Amino acid sequence: MSERIKPRGRPRSFDRADALHKAMLLFWRHGYEGTSIADLTGAMGVTPPTLYAAFGSKEKLYREALRHYAKDEGSDRSIPGGSNIRAEVEAYLRSCARNFSDPAKPGGCMVSTGSLQCAVENQPAKDAAGEMRARALQSFTARLRQAKKQGELRDEAEPAVLARYYAAIIQGMSVQASDGASRADLDAMVDVAMGAWPGKARKRT
Repeated sequence: MSERIKPRGRPRSFDRADALHKAMLLFWRHGYEGTSIADLTGAMGVTPPTLYAAFGSKEKLYREALRHYAKDEGSDRSIPGGSNIRAEVEAYLRSCARNFSDPAKPGGCMVSTGSLQCAVENQPAKDAAGEMRARALQSFTARLRQAKKQGELRDEAEPAVLARYYAAIIQGMSVQASDGASRADLDAMVDVAMGAWPGKARKRT
């Protein structure tokens, strides 16, 4: 009797979107280096060949997971244009406090703290998260510069410095949430951070 040869490649029941979401949760919870291929295949319910066929490599899967996170988990943490920059920034921080401490999800922010330090061979994965943080910082700085031109910030306010300060607050909140800080704890941090806001803009004549 001839031996049945199992077909190679993806199983018929393979759901790529579901597999990506499960991979994102692992990377979010354990970081890039803390997540092994065995962890990924176990959570995704696939074999290593299936993972590589679908995503190419662990690094490429991580990059796609970051994009998935930014789209599905970070969509309500953007700062839109408006007429009250202080209120916008506070609302942004409050949404971070709510999302970072959601008990139904891993603590903190995958982009903020998922891959801050790594071995040399994993530098590209670290760079992927760093590039996303850099783009967010640039966007935030641009919004603050716009606010200054519109008279929403004092003349002496430095948009680039403010952007870095509040970005640091967000990263700190992410770390605190990963360590178990509650939403109330994070909201208290927001209260202090907003106390550092550079006053009201002078009326322009």
